[in-house]
Amino acid sequence: MSLTVELDDRIAKCNKILEQNPNSQIFAALAEAYRKKGELDKAFRACQNGLRIHDKYGPAHLVMAKINFDKGLFDWAEIELQKSIELDGSSQTAELLLAEITLHQGDNARAIKILNRMQAVDPNNPQLAKLLQIAQKSTIQNWERIEPSQTPSRIPVATDRSKPKSTGGISTTELIEQIETIPGVEGVLLINNEGLVAESRWEEPSPADLYGAIACDMARSIQSQLEKCHLG
Repeated sequence: MSLTVELDDRIAKCNKILEQNPNSQIFAALAEAYRKKGELDKAFRACQNGLRIHDKYGPAHLVMAKINFDKGLFDWAEIELQKSIELDGSSQTAELLLAEITLHQGDNARAIKILNRMQAVDPNNPQLAKLLQIAQKSTIQNWERIEPSQTPSRIPVATDRSKPKSTGGISTTELIEQIETIPGVEGVLLINNEGLVAESRWEEPSPADLYGAIACDMARSIQSQLEKCHLG
């Protein structure tokens, strides 16, 4: 039996049950079948009508979250997902959907945190690995678009390169030298997108690699917040 035929059969059975009992919670299964078939408006209406009666039914809120996600309404999807989690607790399905929502919202740092936590429990899950790869790649691409003036002044960040590259008419070396002259600047690190130190002008005994990793995490968090606030 093809997927379409199977879904049509499920939809017919769910509708028959609802005709006999309009208060049945089968509406969630009906909405999910419509969603999988790609009929999102029907899915939305079926789920919305059912939630008017069963507003505390967690699985229905999860289905509604998926429907909103498929419609591109990511903020509404997260609201419905949080309702589902509040009612039924978290699950792998809910966590995975939350990671996908945050990715589409541009909050890559949050998505990576969720996916790392899930991967620690389920390290061989290919879907988690794929989403984590997408999140990390997207973070790097976003970070490469940030100008040096948008990064913390003490630790400028640039993309990985083997040779100094001109930045606004001056070389990277000249940029570092100019930053070193700013009062209060104790040292400068040039780090790549993974937080690895490419060049160091740092005299403190503390490890430069540690500072590089911390700065990279800070910069990613700042960038994600700027994007959420429509400032970057």
